[in-house]
Amino acid sequence: MESLLPLSLFAFVSSITPGPNNIMLTSSGIRFGFRRSLPHMLGIVFGFGVMLALCAAGVGSLLLAMPGLHVAMKACGSAYLLYLAWQLRNMSLGQGNDGQARPMSFGGAALFQFVNPKAWVMALTGVSAFLPPVQPVWLAVALFCLVFCAINLPCVSVWAGTGAALRRYLAQPEWQRLFCAVMVVLTLYSAVSIWL
Repeated sequence: MESLLPLSLFAFVSSITPGPNNIMLTSSGIRFGFRRSLPHMLGIVFGFGVMLALCAAGVGSLLLAMPGLHVAMKACGSAYLLYLAWQLRNMSLGQGNDGQARPMSFGGAALFQFVNPKAWVMALTGVSAFLPPVQPVWLAVALFCLVFCAINLPCVSVWAGTGAALRRYLAQPEWQRLFCAVMVVLTLYSAVSIWL
């Protein structure tokens, strides 16, 4: 079980660093609070867990063998991030004047993992380098997914919690505008970095 320490470290570093999920969770925490962002967080962990299992089962190698599919996924991920950047430009901390603003759903967050290039890189790298040498193979895959998801949930929660904590400090419109600008730039950077 000494192979679990490198897996745990990789899971922590890759989960806690900025990326599309964490930027969206910070925005959700600010806009909707921590509690209303819970389905978003749980959807990320569930969708990523499914992705890990699929990569361990060999779907990841299929993706690497089909460059066209990889490019299409990158394009979908970039397009979604550009859409988010457009939405974030006028982010308001209120509940929305029209009452239609809602945090990302569990299902939406789970599905987003499949067009999130950082999630694919994390999954493919993790499976190729840190799959525990345990027999039978299904047990190794289950252990791998369990460890990664158990570390991923607190990491993404930190980002939503940080957003929720910032919410009260962003009551003044000028600070809201500044924060929105920063979030838009970070989201645009995420969209561009997919292609780097």
